[in-house]
Amino acid sequence: MAPSDTPGGSLWNGVRAYFRQDLLPLLADLRLAIVLLLAIAAFSVSGTVIEQGQTLEFYQANYPTDPALFGFLSWKVILISGLDHVYRTWWFLALLIVFGASLIACTFTRQFPALGAAQNWKYYSQPRQFQKLVLSAELSEADLTTLTSQLVKRRYRVFQDGAQLYARKGIVGRIGPIVVHASMILILLGAIWGAMTGFFAQELVPSGETFQIRNIFDAGPWAEPQIPKDWSVRVNRFWIDYTPEGKIDQFYSDLSVLDRAGSEVDRKTIHVNEPLRHRGVTLYQADWGIAAVQVKLNNSPVLRLPMQPLENDGPRFWGTWLPTKPDMSEGVTLLASDLQGSVLIYDNAGQLMSTVRRGMAAEVNGVRLTLVDVVGSTGLQIKADPGIPMVYGGFGLLMLGVMMSYVSHSQVWALEQDGTVYVGGRTNRAQVAFERELLALLAEFDQPTQAVGRDASEGADGAELARVPVA
Repeated sequence: MAPSDTPGGSLWNGVRAYFRQDLLPLLADLRLAIVLLLAIAAFSVSGTVIEQGQTLEFYQANYPTDPALFGFLSWKVILISGLDHVYRTWWFLALLIVFGASLIACTFTRQFPALGAAQNWKYYSQPRQFQKLVLSAELSEADLTTLTSQLVKRRYRVFQDGAQLYARKGIVGRIGPIVVHASMILILLGAIWGAMTGFFAQELVPSGETFQIRNIFDAGPWAEPQIPKDWSVRVNRFWIDYTPEGKIDQFYSDLSVLDRAGSEVDRKTIHVNEPLRHRGVTLYQADWGIAAVQVKLNNSPVLRLPMQPLENDGPRFWGTWLPTKPDMSEGVTLLASDLQGSVLIYDNAGQLMSTVRRGMAAEVNGVRLTLVDVVGSTGLQIKADPGIPMVYGGFGLLMLGVMMSYVSHSQVWALEQDGTVYVGGRTNRAQVAFERELLALLAEFDQPTQAVGRDASEGADGAELARVPVA
């Protein structure tokens, strides 16, 4: 019994036939690739518009069920469908994988055969073969030696076998689409790898404190090795530059990376659009806050009081309550809105008592209150995406492939027979430029020319070039 006659062999033959005859043509279909690309683009837009990796309370507050956004988009829909972490959902990754398979199928079924056809040429041995070319002509009293030299001057690669000649240039234009597909596959692989192994975290750290990355909002299933465990970060100082009008100009955080022993191994002052990168982890300056206020009561030691953000619809404020009597029967509320060193003092009835600046003092409830400092906290966004180098490399390769694709692949055939030289050619793009080049090439012979085909256009120096539709 032949192996193909066994049940296992028949099953394998059936699977192979299905793959070749049904699945592979479906994956290589341009219409499928367009639909997949549009779907990926639509869900990528949703991942940009809908905040990613936020808390349940955030989605409940911003996407209520009644009324739902657009009549259907509520926090329940977002969480169930995974729109709160689009780029790590199974269906988005499945779209990327299928699109990558479509690109691979198209590359092997169309682009490689097209490149092979461009490389595997043949001579034309019959005058009638020139009639199927878009551009062709007949030259009397010409020779292939002159034609060869003119083609070489125009950077053609010439092949000749006796009275038959073939020349081509721009083969890189056939390689360009393959490079484009390879670059897109590399981008998809980078996106998938980053989604599976990356993480995103946020930290709000007071100036002067050291922290390890723990407040992780979103992480891939294989992200554990990327989360730092053997180093921490110290916020040496956080400050804000203000404009003369009192508006925020820039945030700055002086950060030090510490090893297990507490020794500094890296240091950088970061600001918006200038992050710190260490061992694949990037720390961005994203937000700020007020962590504490330092005060003295009469001649007491410096007291550090933590401040909390206040919920209001206007400007942001941070506040704390300071007792002015040991039994806490009286006290004052301290409010601050920025790091410029001004603090508002309110009594228990909510009346403004005084405003103090850094280093100034005020009498409140029979106590001298001195403002020592307002301590800021830096808001850091921390991200690790191991797929970024692949994505960047893919985009660089994509630009190279696009430029290569613009190169025209031009071909010229010639045949010398019975004292007549038949010349014809074709190109895959820049048809007008190629026609002019071929006219200039024929004009070099300065010989009367008979056109091949029905419609001929007058060329330079009396040469005529036929435009014959492809059969």
